[in-house]
Amino acid sequence: MKSIILTISCLIIAMSSFAQSKKEILYLGTYTQKGEGIYVYELDRSNMSFKELQVVTSKTSPSFLEVHPNKKFLYAANEGTGSVTAYAIDPATGKLTALNTQPTHGNGPCHVGVDPKGRFVYLSNYGSGDLAVYRLNQDGSLGALADTIQDKGGEGQKPHMHSMIPSADGNFVYASDLGIDKIMVYAVDPKTGKLTPAAVPYAEVKKGDGPRHFAIHPNGNFGYSAGELGSVVNSFKIVKNSGALVPLERISMLPADFSGKSFAADIHFSPDGKFLYASNRGHESLVIYSVNASTGKLTLAGHADTHGKHPRNFLIDEKGDFVIVTNRDNDNAVFFKRDKTNGQLTYTGKEISVPTPVCVKQLILP
Repeated sequence: MKSIILTISCLIIAMSSFAQSKKEILYLGTYTQKGEGIYVYELDRSNMSFKELQVVTSKTSPSFLEVHPNKKFLYAANEGTGSVTAYAIDPATGKLTALNTQPTHGNGPCHVGVDPKGRFVYLSNYGSGDLAVYRLNQDGSLGALADTIQDKGGEGQKPHMHSMIPSADGNFVYASDLGIDKIMVYAVDPKTGKLTPAAVPYAEVKKGDGPRHFAIHPNGNFGYSAGELGSVVNSFKIVKNSGALVPLERISMLPADFSGKSFAADIHFSPDGKFLYASNRGHESLVIYSVNASTGKLTLAGHADTHGKHPRNFLIDEKGDFVIVTNRDNDNAVFFKRDKTNGQLTYTGKEISVPTPVCVKQLILP
C-alpha cells in the first residue's frame, strides 16, 4: 500500500512539474519611430526573469496585438500604414513568422480583436473613425474582407473608433467610438462576419467621456468602459439575448485630490472577476476596483504607481499572479506581483527595456 501511495505521489509531482515547465512567451508591440517592431521574450515566472527570443522588424508601428484563441497565430494592427498582419506562432519556441497583410480600409488602426471562435479579426481605425472585419482562413491568414462600417460624427464631434471587443460567445461586438461618445453594439453573422446593429444599437455615455476600451466581466453579465477623456469607468448590465447595454454607474478613475491632467487607456479583469484594473496616463497609475459579481457595482480598492510615464496597454497574468504594464514614454514594461486576495500590486523591480511599448500579450504554449 505504501509503495502505491509513493508511486501516486511521484506521478502527481511529475505532472505538476510538467505543467509548471510550459514555456511562456511575451509579445510587445511598439511605435517604430524608436522601436523596431514586435519584441518576443521568453518568461520564467518563478523569478520573473526573461530573455529576448526575437525582434520582428516592421517599421509600420505594429502597436496593438492579439493572439488567436487556438494559440497558433498572432495579429498586429500596423498603425503607421493602415494595415493588419497575421503571424504564425512556432509551437515550440513562440517565435513569429509573417503569413500575410491586409489593408484596414481606414487610417490609424489602433486596436485588433479576434473572434473567440477564431472566425474573424476586428480592426478599429482611430483616424478615420471606421471599422473593418476580416474572415480568417484555416491556416490563420487573413482572408476576405467581411464588412466595413463608417461611424458618423455630430455637432462638434468627429468619429474615432478605438476598440472592438467581442462577447464570449462571439454573437456580439462592442465597438467603442471615443469621438462620438458611443459604444456601438453589433450582432455578428456567424457565417459571413457581417455586422448588423443590435436591437438596441448603442449605449451613449456623458459627452466628453470618450469611450476607449471595453471589458466584459467573466460572468458575461456586465460591461465596463474606460473613458479616455473623462477618466471614468462607465458600467453597464448586459442583456445577453440582445447584447444591449443598460447603464449602471459612472465612477472616477482618479484620486479625489488629484488636480492634474490625466487620460484613461486600458481596462482588464483579474481571471476570477473579483477585481477590475484600468490605466491612467498622467496620474501614471493603475486604478484598482473590487467588483460585486451580483450587482456589477465597483468599489475603489486603490491605485498602483506604474513606475513609468504614459501607461498604455497592460496584461493581467492568466493565472492571476502578476501584472505587466507598458509605459510608452519610459521605454519599459514593468512587472508587478498581484495579491489575489485584495487585488493590490507590488512593484518587483523587474522591467523589460523596449522602445515605446504600446501593447503586451502573454502566451503559455500548449
